[in-house]
Amino acid sequence: MVMPVRMTPLPLILFLMIHVFSDGDDNDDWGVSYSPSHICALKDSTVIMRCSYKYPTEYKIMNVFWTNTLVKDNVEPPDLSEDPEYSQRLKYLGDKQKSSTVRLSHVTLKDSHKYYFRFITNKKDKGKYIGKSGVTLTVTDLQVESPERVTEGDSVRLTCKSSCTLTDRATFIWSRNSQPLTERRDGNNELLLQSVRREDAGRYSCAVHGHTHTSPGVYLNVMYPPRSVSVSISPSGVIVEGDSVTLSCSSDSNPPALNFSWFKGGTIVGSGRIYSISNISSDDSGEYKCKSINEHGQKDSDPVTLNVMYPPRSVSVLMSGSGVIVEGDSVTLSCSSDSNPPALNFSWFKENETSAVGSGQSFRALQSGRFYCQAHNQHGSQRSDAVTVTGKLI
Repeated sequence: MVMPVRMTPLPLILFLMIHVFSDGDDNDDWGVSYSPSHICALKDSTVIMRCSYKYPTEYKIMNVFWTNTLVKDNVEPPDLSEDPEYSQRLKYLGDKQKSSTVRLSHVTLKDSHKYYFRFITNKKDKGKYIGKSGVTLTVTDLQVESPERVTEGDSVRLTCKSSCTLTDRATFIWSRNSQPLTERRDGNNELLLQSVRREDAGRYSCAVHGHTHTSPGVYLNVMYPPRSVSVSISPSGVIVEGDSVTLSCSSDSNPPALNFSWFKGGTIVGSGRIYSISNISSDDSGEYKCKSINEHGQKDSDPVTLNVMYPPRSVSVLMSGSGVIVEGDSVTLSCSSDSNPPALNFSWFKENETSAVGSGQSFRALQSGRFYCQAHNQHGSQRSDAVTVTGKLI
């Protein structure tokens, strides 16, 4: 008598073997769960990757590790802790029986990758598993987004950009020219400058509080019209008739002023940053100012005075009365001149005599003859024409 063969267990055994060998497919007995499954981390920061896993109770864990490569053609993926690029930065933490936590420090942009947890049990042929869903790590640096040029008075918004949204709540801090802007720390990634001033120009960078990475600096260029317009005179000392004089106009503006106009009083006399006068004369004395102009506006300098010195000229003698000496009287002679500074020294001479007969601006002639005066200042002297005094000796 032939006994019947019981075939029921075979499909069940095949079913289990299919799932065990389908490396990474979750079922009720096998699985890896990652939390979180996506991480956005700042360059040079430290990242924690976690997972929990399960396996049949009759199996025993022999080895666990993290890798960035899936199983392919039955080739075992590499353990990151044995990879020279990771070994010094990777540390395993946590309970190796039901969960695994790994810490990766000083992450770089090259570390942006998908990472998987792999565990191996005591059943060499059918007791290996890898969590195919993995943890996606994106490493980002920071970049400041700013307008290239702004005009004084504008409102300016600077943004600290990253390639992904940071997983950890970030507090952004800002610096200008490597100096912290304020003690304020913004929860968002924007810096608003209300009514920007020229003092706000500089190189801006951003960082995240608690992290060492800082963005490259971006220069904010603030444009403004001319201000602090001034005129300098060369030579700076006393200017004497016949000298050459240069007036220079300077101003603070952005962009630098390229157009300048020169005025004497209310009359335009020249253009350009430099205004030169060669062989200067007393007619050139007066108040001068320059106007500085750029695309954002214009401004006048305060006036400066050119005071041209010159020796006496147009020296003449005035006589009181008719110039005739009456018995018991005299004739008063007065000397006048045009000079800068005014002449203060006067000498009186009788024609054909070498010695002075008097001094001072006025002279009393007590005898007849032809008299002239000589006016002096520190720049020179000049004599007048002679005048005739008539009469008889007293």
